[in-house]
Amino acid sequence: MDVAVVDYQSPDAPKRFTESLRNTGFAVLTNHPVQYDMVQRLQNEWLNFFRTGNKWDYLPGEGGQDGYRPLEEAEQAVGAALPDIKEYFHWYPWGRQPTVESASAAAMYQAGWSLAAELLTWVEANTPSSISKSFSMPLSEMIVGTKRTLLRILHYPPLKGNEPVGSVRAAAHEDINMITVLPAANEPGLQVRDLDGKWHDVPCDPGSVAINAGDMLKYVTGGYYPSTTHQVINPVGESATRSRVSTPLFLHPADDVLIAENKTAFDFLRDRIKEIAGVELTKD
Repeated sequence: MDVAVVDYQSPDAPKRFTESLRNTGFAVLTNHPVQYDMVQRLQNEWLNFFRTGNKWDYLPGEGGQDGYRPLEEAEQAVGAALPDIKEYFHWYPWGRQPTVESASAAAMYQAGWSLAAELLTWVEANTPSSISKSFSMPLSEMIVGTKRTLLRILHYPPLKGNEPVGSVRAAAHEDINMITVLPAANEPGLQVRDLDGKWHDVPCDPGSVAINAGDMLKYVTGGYYPSTTHQVINPVGESATRSRVSTPLFLHPADDVLIAENKTAFDFLRDRIKEIAGVELTKD
């Protein structure tokens, strides 16, 4: 499976990026605008946050999506037998957030949002008219006014050796949203599955950013851009004693955007969250 590594600054970057998204559902960018030192600061600050008791002050309210989710409440991928081995924080500009760590989160949110929005225009410009003619509106307009775009700060703790047999850091799944911007984590582990069912490591060079299509982009384009199954495998040896911090930004459309016949982005998100987490999502 050939996930392209694309130089963001090269003249043919939009074309090569979109081709890789079309063929594999993924692409990796280098020389992009998301600053590596900002990503490192975010990872380090939030790793310290997860190691303190402060995280318990940010548990979400009933039906809430923002805030901290502990290891004991980790989501379980559809079809997986066990929950993932992870804890995480859902950071929104409007949501609950710790004071100190949120400066780096806000910077990452803005940088990730700007890059994701630009990449969506690349996709829009390089999608055949035979596909784009069925869009309810241009892709770049679907994200206007959305409050759903999410920075998820994930902590995969060191393995203790007593984890249930078959449990993994993140079981095989697809993302729900339009596109995901994922700066390289501090540790490897991300894999994608090809059409033959074989798993392939996603390049994780420091400073790179992986991009993948989500289910909403797949539905909007009638399957033209695949929402590729991916997972985070358990490390072995010395790597198993180290934490992994990952900070994906999930670009979402506005709630009322039609992404398929008679289905809005909110309808789609609500149904998927209920399937995964058993939570009933409500509109603001």
